[in-house]
Order: sequence, then structure tokens, then C-alpha cells
Amino acid sequence: MTTAATAALSPEPIPGPGLWATADDTTETITWADFKAWERQLATTGSCSYPIRLTGRIEAIDRTTGETAPVYDTAAEPGGVLHVACGNRRESVCPACSAVYKRDARQLVRAGLAGGKGVPETITAHPCVFATLTAPSFGPVHSRRLRGKTVLPCRPRRDARARRCPHGRDISCPTRHVEDDPRLGQSMCGDCYDYEAAVLFNAHAGALWRRFTTYLPRHLARLAGVTQKELRSVLRIRYVKVGEYQARGVVHFHTVIRLDATGQDYQPPPARYTADLLCDAIRQATAAISLTVSSGPSAPAVRLTFGAPQGTDARPIRHNADLPGTGQALSAPAVANYIAKYATKTLTVPGVPDKRIRTAFDLQGLRCSAHYRQMITTAWRLGHRTATGDPRFRRSAHMLGYGGHFLTKSRRYSVTFGQLRAARTEHRRAQRHPGGERDPWGRPLDESIVLVLSTWTYAGTGYTNAPGPELALASAARAREHHSQSDTAA
Repeated sequence: MTTAATAALSPEPIPGPGLWATADDTTETITWADFKAWERQLATTGSCSYPIRLTGRIEAIDRTTGETAPVYDTAAEPGGVLHVACGNRRESVCPACSAVYKRDARQLVRAGLAGGKGVPETITAHPCVFATLTAPSFGPVHSRRLRGKTVLPCRPRRDARARRCPHGRDISCPTRHVEDDPRLGQSMCGDCYDYEAAVLFNAHAGALWRRFTTYLPRHLARLAGVTQKELRSVLRIRYVKVGEYQARGVVHFHTVIRLDATGQDYQPPPARYTADLLCDAIRQATAAISLTVSSGPSAPAVRLTFGAPQGTDARPIRHNADLPGTGQALSAPAVANYIAKYATKTLTVPGVPDKRIRTAFDLQGLRCSAHYRQMITTAWRLGHRTATGDPRFRRSAHMLGYGGHFLTKSRRYSVTFGQLRAARTEHRRAQRHPGGERDPWGRPLDESIVLVLSTWTYAGTGYTNAPGPELALASAARAREHHSQSDTAA
């Protein structure tokens, strides 16, 4: 059977079913040049697993003479289509695009901590805090508890009466769980666990975060002994936050919060506003906020909060501290890597769907654990018109009710994703045209002289040839290994 490896080594035409298989199971014969052309096209998408296929052309028109000349046509590409990277941030969907997103997220976070990308390096002197805002408990679950590096028993109970829940189930667990134990996060009693409140928390976690950003300057002003107007006149709060699923399927937030002086030039705030003062304000703000929601017209109200105060961890970013649960220094690179790791992850649990659930029939085919299945079905039920009637619950049922963005930031925290992508595009354009771009008539490209028109048509998603996804995954794996070796060497 012909494989991608043998195709890459053979200079002769390659027949057989192993490389290019069409939709009707017929085969095509390719040459070395064909394969190299497809390989170049694969490289242009960054080895994307599910690229977007486009057909079209680019033409140039001389504004003076009206003469038209072709610049590019997808007819010259393998298969007659241009592949464009999907840009999906989720590692479980497209590892290659996820790796690009993760590197961008790392640069975005790190620039706001250590400078660079248009942010001055003096930003390191600003008060800065790394905080984690978690959800409250919705019922007993299996968990991995640590004391230093020692793993403690999950839920030890010596009293026989305390070991039983109101439903008669044993909710004790003496096991010292390992990191990949599938029982982690699973409820010990499905009747005790408040699935409805857990899904409501996920659905309204974004609203709780917005309230936190409103309450934080109020508490900071109160601790500093000034009015909110006086605070706004001298100080601005910048942040970047990323959402992460806990093993129990509930979202919590990791955030970096920095204090700047009012203005656009990244000046430090007055000396009285310290990182320790900001930590106190964060803890008080998370303890103060709440949101009252309901699961239906006749259902009782549910009060949602973060798990304050014990559920809020806020620590200044310093080089002599430790990152929670990792043993790494709480420095700018460590925090950037920690946040970027979760920016591309979703709920990677076997059996949990990675696509939107369309009908109730899809719920019957779920192959995940009973805990996650109950959260998904609860989110689907809450979206019914007899419950909340909010269609967002059903749209995000596969995400256990959470439909918000996984990485957000304040405008002036640091560079944006758009700026990073634009810089990457300009860099690649400069690599392709070291002497500068030229128009079809051989002149330096000047859009005041030449009008460039692009015409594109969507032609589908994914590769049309059989081994395309496998080759893309293999190429992406090699690229990740190369980046890992480069980082290690650096």
C-alpha cells in the first residue's frame, strides 16, 4: 500500500489507493511535482487539520491604462482550491491552529507582564496579581487534595454517620487519587449534587466576571481611602483572564490583574497602590458579588457567587513565589505559560461531544460518564420554553452550559490577537518577497497606481484527499516537537 512516506521519496508517478482517493473510491496518479505542490500548500496552512477550501483569483488593474493582469488563480493549486487555516483554538479539534493560538496567547499575556510588542519593559514595576476565581461547591465530588507534594486521601470520614448522605449513599473516599484518575470530579451522590445550579453557574459565569470588574475598583478605592472618582483620575485596572474547566465540569477563571496610571503610555500608578492592596481588594470584591437567577417561571431563585473567600487565590507576581500546584516560580514567563496552556483547552473528557447538540436524539448517544451526561441533559432541559426559554442553554449544552469566551482582556492590557496576526502576515509577506512586492508589470506594488481585486468562493471544509488529515497531524506533531526543542535549547 502506498503511503505518504513512499510518495515523498519516489520521483515517479505514484498510482494506488493509499495517497489520493476520490469520493467515488477511484484513484489518481500523482507525480513528485504534484506531491511537492500539495506539501507546499499544506505548509501554507500551518498543517491545519480541517482547512477551509476557497476557489477564486486575484487580479491587478492599472489605474492609468485600465489594463488587467492576473496575479493568482486557485486553478494552479492541487485540486483547484486554496486551503486556509481554520484558526480553531481548541487543541482537541486542530492541534496545529491550537498551537498558533497558544503561542499568541503566551505573547499577549507575557507582553503585559514583562513588556514587548509595543509595551515598555518598565511595566514590570507595576503592581500585578495572579488570581484564581473558582465556583462554590454544588455537592461532594472526588478530588485530588495536596499538602505540598503529598497527596491526601480524597474524603476520609471516621464517623459512620458522616459517611452517609441523606440518600443513604457512602460519600467517603480514602483513595489518594492520581492525576489521571477517571473518578476525579465525579459526584459521589447524583441526588445530592445540584446539577441545575452548576449549569446555571456556567451559563452566568461571564455575568459574574463582569460584576467582579465593576466591584473591584470600588473596593480598591475604599481600601485606599479615596473616592471612586479620585481613583479613576490616577489609576486604571488592566486584566487578562482565561476560563478553565475543573474536573467536576464547572468553569473557573485564572486572571492577571495589573495597575497602571491613568493615560495611554503605561506609566506606574501612585506608590500607595501596591500589589498587596490589590490582593485584598480582589478577595473582598469576589466575596461581595452575587447574581440571583431562576431556572423557570415557577422555580425558586438561585443565588450564584464565586467560592469566596476560600475559593479565591490572589498572589502578587514575584520571582520568589510559586505558581499554584506547579512548583514553578510565579514570574512573568511562568504565568504566561500557565494561562496560555488553558487558552486552547476545553473539556477534554472521553465521550463529551466537541460539537453542538442539535436534537434531543443526540442526547441518547452520549458516551460520557453519568456526571457529565447529567450536566448536558440539564443544560438542554433549561433551554426549553417551559424552563428559562433561553436558547443559549441548548447552544452550549455540549459545553456544560458555558458559552462565553475562554480568553478575554481589557483593551490596554497589552497587544491584541489581531495585531499579532497582522505582524505574522507581514513577516511572511516579507519572506516571500525579500525585495518588496511587485505588480504584474514588474513595478514595486503601489495601490495608488494598481488596483488589486480579489474574488473568493467558499468550496468546503477539510481535505478532499484521503490521507490529508493524517499528513497534517503528522506535520503538526513534527512542528510542535521542533518548537519544543527550540524552547528547551533557548
